[in-house]
Amino acid sequence: MVTATFRFYQELNDFLPRERRQREFASRCARSATAKHMIEALGVPHTEVELILVNGESAGFDRLLADGDRVAVYPRFEAMDVTPLLRVRERPLRESRFVADAHLGGLAHLLRMLGFDTLYDNHADDDELTAIERQQGRILLTRDRELLKRRSITHGCYLHAQKPAQQLREIVERLDLARSAKPFTLCLHCNAPLRPVDKGSVLERLPPRVREKHERFSACGQCGRVYWQGSHWRNMQRLLDGVLGQNDNGAIRKGE
Repeated sequence: MVTATFRFYQELNDFLPRERRQREFASRCARSATAKHMIEALGVPHTEVELILVNGESAGFDRLLADGDRVAVYPRFEAMDVTPLLRVRERPLRESRFVADAHLGGLAHLLRMLGFDTLYDNHADDDELTAIERQQGRILLTRDRELLKRRSITHGCYLHAQKPAQQLREIVERLDLARSAKPFTLCLHCNAPLRPVDKGSVLERLPPRVREKHERFSACGQCGRVYWQGSHWRNMQRLLDGVLGQNDNGAIRKGE
């Protein structure tokens, strides 16, 4: 056995027991233990990690740990570009396309509302989610730590919050999504782009009160759903204002 000293930074501490948070601590490791093995054995999914320093030098997940090693583990960086230092994956976690697991349907709905391409199928199993993440270059969203520990997954986020609105705020803040959000540009049901349509082309599909009160509409080219700025749109706009910290520019519409 060998002994290494670990220090986890920022939100990675949320995965640790209280006595190990925000401080260095020693841990015994098998002689063949890699950085990835020990990080996950200590409770942190490797998909949450963007930079590992072993004795002050950038290291990869496959780094074999030696007796006396000092390991510093960092989450995603928002304020600085650490790409030249990265050894844990081929490319940094800076994608804005997602795939959500079966328990995050509410979050998937809200991410689409913000304009982020988000796949969701409540029948998809872990193998399917893993394949989508790898093949399509999406970030896997889940509250299942064991799923994120799969070696084949490189881009994933563990959600600490339990309610969809809180999860949305968490993702927006952690991945700095506010500046790239394009609210009300995707269909909430099928994830396809919305396009402005003339009122006359959808008139027969509108409820009588909507025909009287609204003139601006969008429609999904895939499922045909029609959207307008009704009461549901106003409720969602209030939610987005709180998450994004800014007012909508009114350029896009959302349905009731």
